[in-house]
Amino acid sequence: MWSYDGKKPLIAFIVPTGIGASVGGYAGDASLYAKMFTEDFNVIVNPNVVNAACFSGITENMLYLEGWSLTKFIKGELNLIPSQNNKIGIIFDKGISRGILNVHLNTVKAVQTIYGCDIAGYEVTDEECSVKFYKTSNGISTGSVLNNKTLVEAGKKLIKKGARALAVVCKFDEPPQDNYQYGEGVDIVGGVEAVISHYLSRELNVPVVHAPAFENIEITQEEVDAKSSAEYITPTFLPCLLLGLKNAPLFASVGDNSCIKSDYSTFCNIECITSKDLKALIMPYNSLGSSIVLNCINNGIKVIAIKENQSILNITKEIINKNAIMELETYSECYKYLKEELYEK
Repeated sequence: MWSYDGKKPLIAFIVPTGIGASVGGYAGDASLYAKMFTEDFNVIVNPNVVNAACFSGITENMLYLEGWSLTKFIKGELNLIPSQNNKIGIIFDKGISRGILNVHLNTVKAVQTIYGCDIAGYEVTDEECSVKFYKTSNGISTGSVLNNKTLVEAGKKLIKKGARALAVVCKFDEPPQDNYQYGEGVDIVGGVEAVISHYLSRELNVPVVHAPAFENIEITQEEVDAKSSAEYITPTFLPCLLLGLKNAPLFASVGDNSCIKSDYSTFCNIECITSKDLKALIMPYNSLGSSIVLNCINNGIKVIAIKENQSILNITKEIINKNAIMELETYSECYKYLKEELYEK
């Protein structure tokens, strides 16, 4: 049963998308690490931590928050409303063929039947989105959307239908062969997925998460690495989005700590969560160059870098010259430290 315990300290467990993190760089492989913290904390996670295609590592006291909204929250420019059983709208790219669309619609029906997700409806974009993905010169996954405005228009239609959160499925070309399935390298499509989610969250001011749709849905018969295995046993990655968005926090304007009602958010029995509630940010060891890290430092929020989780980046606390960042060897050590630090002994 969904639960947000306002008496427990709030922390953020983040693994950036598309940087080849050894923990969380694949398909939900950071879930068990994040779940460990939920024993004693409310935990903000970005979708990359728990999304695992037809599975999800989301638990009842995790707050599912993508990068744009997380950045705004930490800067103190956005408050969060604990929510449950959100009405979810689904945007499908017009470029998806009818047969593949039917696979996704059958998936939606299955998730509704088994998990009780409240689906407000779906919209097919008026035009094809034309998503491109690639790696930068330093190996980071990224990309672009040629026609992002058509996604916005579809999102607006769903919000008018009562949707409070949006799942987005765009057509993707088949990714090139690499070692991702063997638990190595970078998820080449993950970066542009984050681009899409960030853009739509900003434009529509609701929680948004993306999954790709591929025309080739043949399931491999080759054995793959455990870290990426969830993505090789299903023709659709949509279920984890719906499960994450089901109880994702909604957004409230920054005011006097009270929830401000809008067309798609409601008052709740728990006060809005503000950046002042966040006690710690947990990051991979060498991916510390993001604005959320710098904003946490500027706002006096503890930042902990975990050495057992490394990426293709090389941005350590030495690079950004921030002595405020603490380094610990493992997530288990971090859990024990925060439990002692944030609870009365």
